Amino acid sequence: MQRTTTAAAVAALLAAAALGLAPHQAQAAPAASTTVTSEASSGVTFHDIPGSGGITLKGNVFTPAGTQAGQKYPLIVLPTSWGMPQIEYMAQAKLLADSGYVVVSYTSRGFWASGGQIEVAGPPDVADVSAVIDWALAHTPADADRIGLGGVSYGAGISLLASAHDSRVKAVVAMSGWADLIESIYSGRTQHLQAAGLLGGAGYLTGRPGPELQSILSDFLGSRLDREQQMIDWGKKRSPSEQVDRINANGAAIMMGNAWGDTIFPPNQYAKFFEKLTGPKRLEFRPGDHATAEATGLLGLPNDTWTSAHRWFDRYLKGERNGVDTEAPVQIKPRSDAGYEGYADWKAVGSGGTEKLALSDSEHVFANVDSGANGGIVMLSNLLDQFAQAPPIASIPLLPRAFAAVWQSERYDEARRVRGTVKVHTTVTPTKGDGTFVAYLYDVGPLGIGKLVSNAPYTFHGKTPNQAFGVDLELFSTAYDVPAGHRLAVVIDTVDPLYIEHNPFGAQLTFSSPGTDPSYVSVPLREQ
Repeated sequence: MQRTTTAAAVAALLAAAALGLAPHQAQAAPAASTTVTSEASSGVTFHDIPGSGGITLKGNVFTPAGTQAGQKYPLIVLPTSWGMPQIEYMAQAKLLADSGYVVVSYTSRGFWASGGQIEVAGPPDVADVSAVIDWALAHTPADADRIGLGGVSYGAGISLLASAHDSRVKAVVAMSGWADLIESIYSGRTQHLQAAGLLGGAGYLTGRPGPELQSILSDFLGSRLDREQQMIDWGKKRSPSEQVDRINANGAAIMMGNAWGDTIFPPNQYAKFFEKLTGPKRLEFRPGDHATAEATGLLGLPNDTWTSAHRWFDRYLKGERNGVDTEAPVQIKPRSDAGYEGYADWKAVGSGGTEKLALSDSEHVFANVDSGANGGIVMLSNLLDQFAQAPPIASIPLLPRAFAAVWQSERYDEARRVRGTVKVHTTVTPTKGDGTFVAYLYDVGPLGIGKLVSNAPYTFHGKTPNQAFGVDLELFSTAYDVPAGHRLAVVIDTVDPLYIEHNPFGAQLTFSSPGTDPSYVSVPLREQ
């Protein structure tokens, strides 16, 4: 219990710093029915919008300038991100309205001055989207045949879920969201501590978590394995990937964007979901962390993600032939290069073949000690990578071998363009029945300094002590160029501040490579 309380307290501090907000700001937006306009441009009005179940949602509406009686415009609905008030999308909403859209954004239920409690994209949140659409069709010049949804993070997840339940939705733009909530914050059966703590802390600071969320968060951070299946079931109900058949049946055009280093909603789960979509679709990955790839656009500054979002809406709500549907549907920007690469689908990423590096030496590590290899700090480390190409680093030769298993490739004569999902296969022999380890892939320069390429955690429970078992682990997808003269290193240790670890006191792990089942890391590459 003390561990959970400490994590929640740290999360609250992180959330306060990240959001730069205080709860008393909930009333800072103009009151309902206030109108703000600028010369020869769209105007904004603030409204109390009826949500599902009788609650009131605080929202605003941007309408194109010079609207005449009887004119109809395509509608875009933007639910806010987790912990954000209704003014979040003001800059982009105005740009969209200036180009001919009615834009309605609203504070998601349970946050700030909107009614209800935080349901974490539960059925009431999904029903709110339909209620807002109904209200917009009745009170604005919105066209019922041209409706789109969009949003960042929480707004992205709600939008995808709503597209499964409201067939009126014709287009969705989901930025830095999730498709699989379990794989996002519980991948490798490991709690993503900093991600869950940040979300939980932000929820308490800016809203009113419902009893279900409070219980789930307590069980999750408290490592209640007896409640594991209930937590998984709760997450599945809130995962668009579980409703992909309904999304496909409704046929909305889906665009998704995310960052390679998203420490809250890693890219793998978006890519897998994208492959299951059968309608018009687009997937974009860029350097950065959670919501940092589109953050400048929220300030009204030029932004690639929002430019693509406008083009997507223009194509599928206005019918403009702007070419977005004829371009390669997968667009990625490598972390170490300024240019974009286009692919026919996600499977084509890494189409240059796979390089297998043998993990042949047996390595023995003591658990419970941080070796110095880690995935960084949520919302910060990958932001530095985005703007300064400065990912988390570690001195590979100086890593203590008692606490870190290390394997290195030979130096490469030519650059290696890592693209897609790196996979680790190994055999583990634990001295205890439970345990956690984290695998890292590093780009190691001539001086032995390793820059983090990717990582992922893995947790096991109920194993037989001193009995070997095989592990297949997917690292978080990425696009990274390893320069000539460098080498790749695989590092495995047992402690990372990003994750909750489950290593009993005194636990030890041995990583081996049996002749009948050799261990290796599989690295997908772009064609040279």
